[in-house]
Amino acid sequence: MIKDSSGSNSSILAIGVYRATNLIPNSAIVEKIDSTDEWIQQRTGIETRRFADKEVSVVSMGTQAAKQALDRAKVSADLVDVIIMASISYPHQTPSGASGIAANIGANKAAAFDLSAACAGFAYGVGLAKDLIKGGTAKYVLVIGAEKLSDFTNPNDRATAFIFADGAGAVLIGPSDEVGIGPTAWGSDSDQRDAITMSSWLDFKNNSAPANSIAWPDIAQEGQKVFRWAVFSVSKVGSEAINLAGLKPNDLKAFVPHQANLRIIESMAKDMKLSPDILIADDIRTNGNTSAASIPLAMDALLNKHPELHGQLALLIGYGAGLAYAAQVVKLP
Repeated sequence: MIKDSSGSNSSILAIGVYRATNLIPNSAIVEKIDSTDEWIQQRTGIETRRFADKEVSVVSMGTQAAKQALDRAKVSADLVDVIIMASISYPHQTPSGASGIAANIGANKAAAFDLSAACAGFAYGVGLAKDLIKGGTAKYVLVIGAEKLSDFTNPNDRATAFIFADGAGAVLIGPSDEVGIGPTAWGSDSDQRDAITMSSWLDFKNNSAPANSIAWPDIAQEGQKVFRWAVFSVSKVGSEAINLAGLKPNDLKAFVPHQANLRIIESMAKDMKLSPDILIADDIRTNGNTSAASIPLAMDALLNKHPELHGQLALLIGYGAGLAYAAQVVKLP
């Protein structure tokens, strides 16, 4: 008979972040895309976004966020069993960015791997971490969302230039006496996977055109298609996560969705019939869309602004390219 170990309940023990240092206003973006500050704010809610310096990498940002999470949790890096890095902008196929973070923080023996689920990546990672702990495979798991999307955004593309940004956020998930992370509602609408894309590295390699005309694999998206999908489909996933946790919308004190678009966020809150008093993360206003990093960055900002939320219930929803989605209810650290 195979012997197995039983795990425990888990919670988010602490959060850490890295915010890129260069604050870029809409006024610095609009000329190249023939737009206006007013139009960008009306359509997305974005006022500014943050870009990292040239020498700053996905791994270095993720490392800083991970170190802060460990410091806040007062847990030594050598106790971390698994490191999951969610990212679509780590520019190496191998070795993983997670293994670089493991080496940087001193978690040299931790299992380390990258996760590619775009803007849903962090919520995917939280679900995996919970199940790893519940199954007894791990005790402490670092889930990191880290992106340097300024490297993969065309500043002349009117559909994307004003949206994406850089940053990293990490949570340490560990054992808990009570359930601190609910079941994950997740999936993908893969028949619409062409709505958000990046061209292939092989297309770049095999292009026979002159070097200065070869297209870099920047992010491309069909904005209206993504907007309609998010508004009409993703709120159902949030409602499912609430039901799976055995809760009602009024039980939640906070809503921390992926920071894609303020209009989408407001529409989802309305569709899910969340309480009018619920506190909703709106980090997109000042930090833009940081893909896999947006939920932990927004969570940290909301907790800094509203410390009364520590220990309260929040709904997380990630959604993006794939079109992938995931949601769970968590107790905020």
